[in-house]
Amino acid sequence: MDTPTPVPPGAASETTTSTTQRGSFRSLLELAGPAFFPLAFFARLPLAMLTIGTLTLVSTATGSYASGGIAAGAVGIGSAIGAPLIGYAADRLGQRAVLIPIALVHAVVVAALIVTGAGIMASPAVVVAIMAFTAGATCPQVGPLARVRWMSLTTNRPRGRRELETALSYESTVDELTFVMGPALVGVLASLVAPWLPLALAAVVTAALVPAFAVHRTGQAIRLDRPTGGPASGTGWARGRIIRVGLCVLGMIGMGTIFGSVSAGAVSFAGAFGQASAGGLLYAALGLTSAVAALSVSVWPKGWAQPLRWAGCALVLVPLALLLQVPQSIGTMVVFLLLVGVPIGPIMVTIFTVGGDVAPLGRMGTVMTMLASGIVVGTAIGNGLAGVMAEVVGPQGAFQVAAAAAVVLFLAGAGMFALGRVRRTTSG
Repeated sequence: MDTPTPVPPGAASETTTSTTQRGSFRSLLELAGPAFFPLAFFARLPLAMLTIGTLTLVSTATGSYASGGIAAGAVGIGSAIGAPLIGYAADRLGQRAVLIPIALVHAVVVAALIVTGAGIMASPAVVVAIMAFTAGATCPQVGPLARVRWMSLTTNRPRGRRELETALSYESTVDELTFVMGPALVGVLASLVAPWLPLALAAVVTAALVPAFAVHRTGQAIRLDRPTGGPASGTGWARGRIIRVGLCVLGMIGMGTIFGSVSAGAVSFAGAFGQASAGGLLYAALGLTSAVAALSVSVWPKGWAQPLRWAGCALVLVPLALLLQVPQSIGTMVVFLLLVGVPIGPIMVTIFTVGGDVAPLGRMGTVMTMLASGIVVGTAIGNGLAGVMAEVVGPQGAFQVAAAAAVVLFLAGAGMFALGRVRRTTSG
């Protein structure tokens, strides 16, 4: 698929001086090949379209936002449960063996969701919910598994740590872009053509691009390790590692809660000005600075301990989230949301990095997908709590939920720092 010669995980390039540039994006191009980047970007786009696409399809077909919300919630629950199972299977069997069949199954399930959800066949609401749940559970986890590849590609390289941080910064930025681009694409296609088209496109993209991602040569860098050792070897789920992984997941739940509550608060705030439809655009301001700040992590001081960076950025985030209750105009709110996004990108990069450090050997895919699921669960929590608070006390109540989640995020980071450093597990 790619013309560049593969670079083994433990070897440095001898044909270019780019490896002397710590964490440069040029070295990532050498490691993965140019084709990897657009392939991994578009292969993960269907995940960003699935929830809002289901909401749009079912709401339009039934005329009930409640029915659409239930179906969209089923997608989220399915994704939160299915993602770690996909990650675990990929750890045991290899990404290619898991991603190819799951992509085809997912495409078929989404087709069934279109048929039932659009009312093409008279289907009870429970059937639609089951199809939505299954679609979420079978959605290929390209983003987390791409991170696993980067962790393997950069292992044992002279400047692999800096390259890994650059790669994870890039991955977080791409995630932000897809979760802005996905809903926008759903809105355009659904309004201009038909409500079923976004899901149909997502199914086609999944069936075509996820298998291509699965067979891409970067997957060869991952060695399947059978965890047989004990805690000392870093291969087992020792108590210390369980606690640390749990703190990472808790941090991502806090992050997702911030996303969900700020999103709900932005819609409520814009609605107070009679422009509820602009809430999504307000929320996009947070994603913009978050994506840019995530990219900047690759040039941050190398000596700053990861848990300290996590806790420090979260500590900055707490007052910024509280200040979201201050704006009295749309323009001021945009400015404050831009500020809130600044520490979020670096926190996400850091948690994924720490998660890779504390994951037991041979369980990297499991942990990465658990972190992604944490964001999904947190987003649902944030949407629910902030929606209630916005209904009772207005948008300020929704932003109070975001501030509380920022506190949880800080406490998780502080707890990780207090536990001390864990050496990154490697496959040799």
